[in-house]
Parts: sequence; structure tokens; C-alpha cells
Amino acid sequence: MKIAIIEDDINMRKSLEISMSDFKEFEIKTFKNAKDALKSLDDSFNLIITDINMPGMDGIELVKKLNGRFEVIIMTGNATLQRAIESIHLGVKDFLLKPFEIDTLITAIKREDKVQKAKKTVSKKEAKKSTTDFLGTSKALENVLNIANKAAKTDASVLLLGESGVGKELFANYIHKNSPRVKKPFVAINMAAIPENLIESELFGFEKGAFTDANEAKAGQFELANGGTLFLDEIGEMPYGVQAKLLRALQEKEIRRLGSSKSINIDIRVISATNANLTTKITNGEFREDLYYRLNTIPLNIPPLHQRKDEILQIADIILKQNCQKYDFNLKKFSAEAQEQLLAYSWPGNIRELISVVERAAILSDGDEITPEALFLESRGLKETKDIQSMEKELIQEVMTSENGDIEKVSSVLGMTKANLIKKIEIYEL
Repeated sequence: MKIAIIEDDINMRKSLEISMSDFKEFEIKTFKNAKDALKSLDDSFNLIITDINMPGMDGIELVKKLNGRFEVIIMTGNATLQRAIESIHLGVKDFLLKPFEIDTLITAIKREDKVQKAKKTVSKKEAKKSTTDFLGTSKALENVLNIANKAAKTDASVLLLGESGVGKELFANYIHKNSPRVKKPFVAINMAAIPENLIESELFGFEKGAFTDANEAKAGQFELANGGTLFLDEIGEMPYGVQAKLLRALQEKEIRRLGSSKSINIDIRVISATNANLTTKITNGEFREDLYYRLNTIPLNIPPLHQRKDEILQIADIILKQNCQKYDFNLKKFSAEAQEQLLAYSWPGNIRELISVVERAAILSDGDEITPEALFLESRGLKETKDIQSMEKELIQEVMTSENGDIEKVSSVLGMTKANLIKKIEIYEL
């Protein structure tokens, strides 16, 4: 296990070096300040142990800069409760108060080592069954995944197209998890969810004093995704002025924080998504044509749920089971009639709507069987399916009412012989 120790006090630093040299299973590298450490930290390190109070950059600032890349143990001699809480919110696993026995530190390190090994075991299992990200399977889905798997092996930009709710972020994550960048960050950002005046600073970051309320520097999403994948959802909502800066970042592979004159090199793979018609936006002058072609190296059209009918009941069954476990219900199932309705409905909201409908049905159904009444799909526009006899009966009844029961006129309107009409009236008891 390779460990970085960051401690400005030379006596404490040397003491830790000597004490931990007895433990051959640990490879120790020490640094006198956080800035020196940041220059040397790479993926070969397994754990960071750092003091809080240090000149230049303190331990809390260091943890923010690391942004979850490493697990961290904090040690300090004069920590306040507020600082301890702040470090916990940042994901710090252990907080040791000086002075401490070396055995206390070793115990914390071994505890973290066990956690990391357990995570690796889980991640390997997940990697073997990465396609289980999708709750169902169908021919249409398999065709899309075939293209996604080919795209994943490259660094080409992918544009995900499809209706709202089809799972575009799920596909983006799938491509990332099956790519050479899988060990690096996957960062998702929704253009439609960010106020227009904040999108630029959110993407590219800013320096302290770059604008009012910029009290400290902040890394943007490009920096946070460095080495990995940046997913830009609802790309059609990106302001036109920011599009030029995004295009430059993709072409030059560098960005510049707001308020900075220094460029930062980036190495990311961009996946974008939209349910808007970008060609129409280009015609209307709302989207840059050059950016469109840069993002659209590999277009991936995700079919709506009504074109993936084989998945509907598979997804519904899994979501129902999950909700029964979540709410501690007895295991429920769909009645045959409910299954027919699930398949007959058009699902304009796609998978997102299906998940919502099933959760509501699980909560509102009284027994262990989900009935059509619990689905409430008629209120969403589902037309009641009727057999031929029912429709014929209704038609005859309607014409008889409009013609005041005149058999001659009714048979003429329906194009049916009087004898056949009378027989139908008897059968249907009209």
C-alpha cells in the first residue's frame, strides 16, 4: 500500500517516517507541504495522510483539490469541531488528534486498506456485468448497445439522441464504464438546469475575484472530469456565446478559468445529449454548426420505450420488486389485465414515466396484486381495448338510437340484412 504523508512539522514528519518503516507492507512518501504533494501525487498512491494546519494550502483545501481521487486521513493538534465536520462532509474517513500512538494510525490505515480491497472486489464484479445497468433487454436495445460498445473503445465524441426519459445519462455512463477511461471521473452536467449566466463559470471554473462573490477559486467541470468523461446533457440549451468557448476547448484541449490568463490542459472525452432538433436550431441561428459536427462524430439514436416493448414488463417487474423492498411490502405482482395495459400504453414519458407509474401502483394497491385500477393509465390517455364483439354491439346500439329503432333504416345504415340484424340484436340483448 503506497501512502503519502503531508506534514509541515519536520519533527513529526521524521517521527512518522521512522515509526512506519517497521511496517514493510507500507510504502511511505513524505511531503513538507500540500503544494509539493499535489505535484507528485498520481494513481500509484492508495492513501493520503495530511495535517490540517499548514502554510500555503491547508489540509481542507488539499482535500477539496483532490476532489475524491484518494481516500484521506486527517491528523491535527488543534482541530475545531467545525473543521472536523467540514472534513467529514468532504469524505474524509478518519480524523486523528495529535498526539496519537502509532498503533492508532496503523489501525486506521489497515481499516482503510480493507475497505479499498472490498471496493475493488465489488467493482470487478460490476465490470463483469456492466450491461445490468439496463433493467430489460430487447432487440432494439441490443442494436443501440452494439454501436455504444464500438464507440466506447474510442475517444470519439458521441451525441445521444432521443426523447426525454429514454435513459440518455445511463447510456453515457455505460459508454464511460466500458471505455479505457473507466478509472477516471465521469462528470455529468445538465445545461437546462443551470442559470444561463452561470454556465460558463460552471464549465470552466473561475479565479478568486473574477466576479462579485467569487471569494475563492473554483475548478470547473472540465477540470473535475480531466482524464475521464464529461457528459453534457441538454446540449441544445447551451447559450450561443458559450458554444464558441466549448468548441475551442474541444479543439485545443485546453481551457481557461474566468479571471485567469493561464490556460489549463485537459484530456477528456465528451458525450452530449439532446431531445431537441439541433439542425433546426442551427437553421434558426441558435446552435453553432461547427460545434454540432464536433459533437456528432458518432450519433446514437435511443429508441423510445414504445419501440422496445420487450423491456416494458421486465423493467416493471424489477421496479415493483425494488419498491416492495423499499417500503417493506409483501412481494406484489401484476395481474394479467395490468400487464396488458402496461404493454398497450404508449409511454410518452418513456422509462422515467414507467418507473413513476409502477412506484405509485405499488404504494396505492391494497392487495398483493397490481390491478389496472392501481395503474391509473386511463387518466394518462390509455384507450380501453375492446374486442370485435363489443365494438359491434356498441355500433348497432348507437345506430338504433339515432334511427329510433327503425330496423329498415338501421340495416340500411349498417349495410346488414334485416335477418342478420335481428339475430345480432337477440345475441347482444339490445
